[in-house]
Amino acid sequence: MDQTATLDRVSHTHVVFEDGMALECGAHLPRLTVAYRTYGRLNADHSNAVLICHALTMDQYVAERHPVTGKDGWWEDVVGPGRPIDTDRFFVICCNVLGGCMGSTGPLTERDEAPGTLWGTDFPPVTVGDMVRAQKRLTEHLGITRLFAVLGGSMGGMQVLQWVALFPDAVFAALPIACAAYHSAQNIAFHEVGRQAIFADPDWQGGRYWADGRKPARGLAVARMCAHITYLSEEALTRKFGRRIQNAPKDPTEAISLFGEMFEVESYLRHQGSTFVDRFDANSYLTLTRAMDYFDLAADYQGDLANAFRGTKTRFLLVSFTSDWLFPTAESRSIARALNRAGANVSFVEIPSDKGHDAFLLDEPDFHRTLAGFLAGCAEHAGLRS
Repeated sequence: MDQTATLDRVSHTHVVFEDGMALECGAHLPRLTVAYRTYGRLNADHSNAVLICHALTMDQYVAERHPVTGKDGWWEDVVGPGRPIDTDRFFVICCNVLGGCMGSTGPLTERDEAPGTLWGTDFPPVTVGDMVRAQKRLTEHLGITRLFAVLGGSMGGMQVLQWVALFPDAVFAALPIACAAYHSAQNIAFHEVGRQAIFADPDWQGGRYWADGRKPARGLAVARMCAHITYLSEEALTRKFGRRIQNAPKDPTEAISLFGEMFEVESYLRHQGSTFVDRFDANSYLTLTRAMDYFDLAADYQGDLANAFRGTKTRFLLVSFTSDWLFPTAESRSIARALNRAGANVSFVEIPSDKGHDAFLLDEPDFHRTLAGFLAGCAEHAGLRS
C-alpha cells in the first residue's frame, strides 16, 4: 500500500479559533480548526488571493504530495507555476472543509469536553454555508478581505455559489464548475445508497467504530464504488475497460469463477474502493454527503435563485461538460439564467468531453485554456499587480 501515514496521525497546517463557530443547525462548535495549504505569495496589497474549494472526497492538498497516500496533488495539472492557476502570479489557498477528515473540525476531531473521545456521529449537521463561513474566518486570519477569485468543481462549485451569495463584496471573480444550485433527487438517491452500505457494515458499530480501532471499510468502499460510477461516463468506461476480462484464461474453454474478478471494470472499482478507505473517514463521508443533499441555494432566497445574486459585482464563469450526467449542463444553464436576471456579469462555457463529471479533474486542454483565459482577463480588468 502506497501510504506514508495513517489518517489520524498526520499533522496539518491549521489555525484554531478558540471562540468556535455557530452553525446553521443551531449548534455551536466550542472550537473551530481549519486546516489549509497555500501556494505562491500574497502580494503587497493582498489582492491576488485565489481560494480553491474542494469537492466531496478531495482535500487541501491541491498541488503537492499527499501526506497519507503519497500521490500527487489532485489538481497539479491546473495549479502551479505557469499553469492555469499560476502560482507565480496568484496566492492560492485551499482549506479542508468543515466536517472533513484532513485536519479541519469534523467527526474525526477529539471533543474538548471528553479527551480521547471523538465527535463521531455526534458531530452536528453542517451545511455548505457553514463550510464557507469557516473559510471566511481563515481568509480574514490571513489578512485577506477580498478574494481575487473563488473556484471549485462539484461540491466545490456549490461553495463558490454560496460564497458570492453570503459575501458578495468579498469575491471579484467566481468560477462554479460542474455543479448545481441544489442537489437533485437522483444525486441524493445515490448518496443514500452509499450511506446505507456504510450502515450495513458490521464494523459500523453505530458510528462508534473508532472506539475499538475498527473502520467500516467494506461499506465505505462500496459507497465509493457507487459514487465513482457517477463521476464517469459510459463512453469513458467503455474506452477504458469495455467488456475486457481481467486475467482471461488462455484456454477459452476454461471456466471463469462466478465470483472472481471477471471484468477489468470490476477490478478498477474495487481498487477505487479499497484505496479510498485509507484516506477518508466514514463519519465524514456521511456528514459531507448530507451537506450536499441539504444544499438548495434558492430556498434561502424566497425560492428565486436570482435573489441570491442581485446587485453583485462579481464576475462569473460557469463551466459544464457535455458528458457530465451527475451535474448536467442544464444545471449550469439554469444558474446562468438566474445570474442574468440578477444583472450579473456572467460567461458560460460547455466543454466537449467524454470523461463525465470527473473531466474537471483530468487532462482537458479546452477547459484549462478557458480557465487561464478567464483569470487573465479578470486580472487585467482588476489591475492586479503581481
